[in-house]
Amino acid sequence: MSKMLTAYCMKTKEKNVPLQDAVITKTARGGYMAQGNDGKGNKMVTMLNEANALEAVKNGVAKKGW
Repeated sequence: MSKMLTAYCMKTKEKNVPLQDAVITKTARGGYMAQGNDGKGNKMVTMLNEANALEAVKNGVAKKGW
């Protein structure tokens, strides 16, 4: 079973909302960021460390965007 990526939704103030259609990107400073939505049309972003980002791509939870 693959681990879902979760984020904080600023619009609804909910914590640990599962990211849908997640895409992992690299920041200008070399960090990793997962961008997606909550299924209701609200965009969400969360920061990840390298190990979690690469694991999410490997498990098929997110797409690689770089």
